[in-house]
Amino acid sequence: MPGIAGIISLKSADECQRSVRCMLGSMEHERFYASGTHFEPGIGVYAGWVTMDGSFAASQAFFNEERNIVLIFSGECFLDAEIGTHLKQKGHNLGKNKAEWLVHLYEEEGDRFVARLNGFFAGLLVDRRTGRVVLFNDRYGLDRLYVNESAEAVYFASEAKALLRVLPKLREFDTEGVAQLLTFGCTLEGRTLFRNVQLLPAASLWSFEGRNCRRGNYFSAESWESQQPLSAESFISEFERTFKRILPRYFESESRIGISLTAGLDTRMIMACLPEESKNALCYTYSGQGADTLDARLAARVAAACDLEHTILGIRPDFFSNFPVHADRTIYITDGCFGISGAHEIYMSEQARRLSPVRLTGVFGGEVLRGVSTFKRLGLCPQLVNSQIRSSMRSVAERFHSTKGHPVTFAAFKEIPWNLSGSIMACRSQLSFRSPYLDNELIALAYRAPDCIRRSVVSAVRVVTNNSQSMADIPTDMGYLGKASGLSARWGRISSKVTFKLDYLNNEGFPHWLSPLDSMFARLTAAGKILGLHKHLHYRNWFRHELAPYVNEVLTDPCTLRSPFWDFQFLKQMAVDHACGRRNYALEINAVLTLEAVERLLVRGFPNNGEESDLEPAPFRAERRVAS
Repeated sequence: MPGIAGIISLKSADECQRSVRCMLGSMEHERFYASGTHFEPGIGVYAGWVTMDGSFAASQAFFNEERNIVLIFSGECFLDAEIGTHLKQKGHNLGKNKAEWLVHLYEEEGDRFVARLNGFFAGLLVDRRTGRVVLFNDRYGLDRLYVNESAEAVYFASEAKALLRVLPKLREFDTEGVAQLLTFGCTLEGRTLFRNVQLLPAASLWSFEGRNCRRGNYFSAESWESQQPLSAESFISEFERTFKRILPRYFESESRIGISLTAGLDTRMIMACLPEESKNALCYTYSGQGADTLDARLAARVAAACDLEHTILGIRPDFFSNFPVHADRTIYITDGCFGISGAHEIYMSEQARRLSPVRLTGVFGGEVLRGVSTFKRLGLCPQLVNSQIRSSMRSVAERFHSTKGHPVTFAAFKEIPWNLSGSIMACRSQLSFRSPYLDNELIALAYRAPDCIRRSVVSAVRVVTNNSQSMADIPTDMGYLGKASGLSARWGRISSKVTFKLDYLNNEGFPHWLSPLDSMFARLTAAGKILGLHKHLHYRNWFRHELAPYVNEVLTDPCTLRSPFWDFQFLKQMAVDHACGRRNYALEINAVLTLEAVERLLVRGFPNNGEESDLEPAPFRAERRVAS
């Protein structure tokens, strides 16, 4: 995944430079990546970057006119017209380099410049005038920075593997992090899966002067929580105005924009308010082995109504034949943040990149605006893990059972960067990723929604109906909008929710007690055209059929059975029970396969001899063999 890496230290310059090059090498996953380095031995800063061709941060490093301020940057920011005008009035030449204005903003505003930035980003700024160094990230912590601190150095990188590559002492599991992953499907509050590797807190601004480090934050969600709520009608009106004002910035691109289109409300709002900049956009929808999901059918109608090209991107036979490669790539690139059941994301994103290198999506809208949440306990079978891990998992569950606090704060600053970061990292390994629903202005406004609106679709429906009748005439996957009214519309919504739940049961949540009736349930849902109506990912069934040999091989491998986390007797029985349909162990299988791959690729996967020629990880050698 594109990002940055570096060392802030007064250690040997040669050693630090070599380490940074090794760190960057572990992050260069694709042929369309470019990388570079910038060293300041006199200040003790050694850093570098990996970028995608044509991206916002591609032309690094960034300097001011006097070249005494240098910025190394990851991610993307959107230049507000007011900021651009201000910088020009101050005599700055913004030039053709898309990110150079960031340095000029620092010249004018000092450390306060970070609070003005809007996007997902992380960066390292060196001010040669004062010998000062600033390390920072976005206010949500979505552009991750992994950090290891010692008395003699601070190592940082956008990917944990970059630290593991040069610091062998870190190649151990963090038991608390593993317990969090097995309880909620993700690590929490700055934890990672690796001992002494932490995440830089969201909205961090760490400044270094010599050996002194001042750890600060430039933003707190409390400043938004203290806003007064608006009335329902005032909020809906202000939300529509704000959404239409910010949307054009997400279409600014030198390349064609790809809209990841679904049948839901959040992409429908985008399509209803398409700005002038969208004329050259294209649309695509992720689908499964067939193209007949409700998402695909309705999205095609939406694209046609907007006179935009639409493509369905699906799961092909090569996904299954090369699944071990896809799985290993996912684990390696995301540092285990996305599990084996996320192996489709990079696969799909590769297809999307052939259409456009920029993906505009409606994700996060439900979480931020309507309180939709996927953050919950996994409920893994207790017999899967040993007693020590089981005790840690109980402790984790009890600690995070308490109140979530403000719902928007929980969504934007906890659930999204914790629970959804894996899919974002996988996507961003192939594409520039954009969503208007984490725009600073929109999030700030979301705090002002009255309670009667917060869990309602009213504001979303109003935006669509007020701006495009053609978009309002096409129903969503959950039965909202459309030409139906009254009882017919109500029945449509009930029917959509019922079929959605049945599809979920068939694909993911099938309870153990119903497992013996699995084949009968599948026949009934297929006959009623429910199977695959909403869901295009079928890992529960894939683990039983197409991927059964892979699952069985990993679960019965001696290294897996020797793992300190699992009850090996249960593992053996689990593989048999799921394969024959007696039980649904899809979540448990995902957990075991994920940690097995993390241990194999990231804990044991690096050489200890320090040779840069050994950087190439196994999954990418395998991919090249397959490709050739």
